[in-house]
Amino acid sequence: MRSRAVLALGSVLALSVALGACSENKNTESDVDTDRQSSGVIATDPKDSMGPAPAVSGASKGGTFTVIRQTKISHMDPQRVYSFVGLNTAPLYARFLTTWKDDGKGHVVLVGDLAETPGVNVNKDCKVWEFKIKDGVKFEDGSAITSKEVAYGIARSFDPDLAGGPTYIQEWLADDAAFDKKWDFKANKTSLPPGLTTPDAKTLRFEFAKPHCDLPFAASLPATAPLPPAKDLGVDLDNKPFSSGPYKLVKNTVGVEMLFERNEHWDANTDPVRNAYPDKFVYQFGPDAEAQTNRLIADGDLDKATLGWNGVDSSLVAKVAGDAALMGRTLREPTPSAWRLSINTQRVPDLSVRQALNYAIDRPGMVKAAGGDLKVAALTTLMPPSTLGFKKFDAYPADIEKAKSTLAGKTPELVLVIGDDSGAQELGTQVKNNLEKAGFKITIKVIPADSKLDETKKKDNPWDLYLDSWAADWPSGAALLPVLFDGRTIKAEGNSNTSYVNNDAINAEFDRVLALDPAAQAPEWAKLDERIMKELAPAVPLYADVMFVMHGSKVGGVYIDSIFGYPAFTRAFVKQ
Repeated sequence: MRSRAVLALGSVLALSVALGACSENKNTESDVDTDRQSSGVIATDPKDSMGPAPAVSGASKGGTFTVIRQTKISHMDPQRVYSFVGLNTAPLYARFLTTWKDDGKGHVVLVGDLAETPGVNVNKDCKVWEFKIKDGVKFEDGSAITSKEVAYGIARSFDPDLAGGPTYIQEWLADDAAFDKKWDFKANKTSLPPGLTTPDAKTLRFEFAKPHCDLPFAASLPATAPLPPAKDLGVDLDNKPFSSGPYKLVKNTVGVEMLFERNEHWDANTDPVRNAYPDKFVYQFGPDAEAQTNRLIADGDLDKATLGWNGVDSSLVAKVAGDAALMGRTLREPTPSAWRLSINTQRVPDLSVRQALNYAIDRPGMVKAAGGDLKVAALTTLMPPSTLGFKKFDAYPADIEKAKSTLAGKTPELVLVIGDDSGAQELGTQVKNNLEKAGFKITIKVIPADSKLDETKKKDNPWDLYLDSWAADWPSGAALLPVLFDGRTIKAEGNSNTSYVNNDAINAEFDRVLALDPAAQAPEWAKLDERIMKELAPAVPLYADVMFVMHGSKVGGVYIDSIFGYPAFTRAFVKQ
């Protein structure tokens, strides 16, 4: 979930990429079309960025929509949001510079959200960008949203105390991965980072040292949400974000329940994507995937307007799949979300040990542990099949004997950290069993799932292995390989490179490929994917998600978004 490379020098972008899975990912259990085509454009007509959002057939206003999830959301502060559930919850209470119109079938259009358009490339060189803020956009207290509050929101993302969110806009403004060292937010709260200005109340201006043609896409993430300085609660904003969207958080019993009610100052005429049909959204935390699925199967009165975020539990997949009525209350789509077993190369510096880890993994067993072919598709590459230029290869075919011979008598003792949710524990046990058959000694360390993401992003974390997932913001290897494996971006915490690999030759390749014409980049990313696996083995690719979630009989309008592959609620409604 991060930025892309320079994709185009003009104001129009058209993408067309096959979301095709390799043949081994096809199965007879699932009818999900993993071979579908995805396409996208940047809107050039300002009318596309205006509201109201198109009406949803059969929808009506009213009711309470409930989402149940096992663990709480890591961050609610928009500048810190970077988890899948956070990214698809934030649009309820926050608006961004740009956003996606999405049909849920792979066809997307980038439009202005708070901005009148998806941005103006002032000098046609991608170094200077301007966004004009719409008239009539307001916060939950009725005060107007101007360029000043958007700029402040971006500025506070420079604060190292507010780590966790995407960092590319900060890095581009600072022209340095160590952006917080180039500009100190705490010492300059009344000013803005160099390169970010507000010429007037409607205009936000970015000036970069290098071209960044993908700024309109980067601006679609919650880091560009506005905030008045007087409402900045620092780290406590996680518990009470200040709304610029159609709903406001009115009650938050942390880790138990969140209640959102309407923001009466939200104007549908300014919003191109949010319908805001329900009167309320409720998030309930605690029930695991099995409990969620059983509740939704029963479809009791309290759960008819409920969605289970954690998906159909693996133990109940066969039951749901075998009942046409239950399957009619599921959402199933391919996703760009790729899972891997990340190897902390600081703690596991021996390449042969990392290669043996790859040989030892039984992917069919991992697929089964993750819920079967209805939920995931095996993956042997760092880039998922949804990536432009994807090429299938398997650098380390599963082979326990090969893993043993690669270890050459070594018996590495490694610590695998997992979250405390039930699904992670099942997968962790599967990994442990695989690796111990090859001669590894694995200790599992369980930590709270809601903090695992932040903890593994700390450079000095004490673990050797962890399960990671990544979904690019749009289908380019530039949004995957440099983000996850460029060692020049490593810092004390908030790292996306959780393998902590830093190889000069590979870093140079990132620079070379990023400098190519966009049309020439795709096959080069595929080649680099294979080279990274063979020369560095920084992770063990596991599988790509197939989203398989269930909801109650009164849920309508929910779709699996084409960007991250998770349930989106911008069109949700409660059937009356």
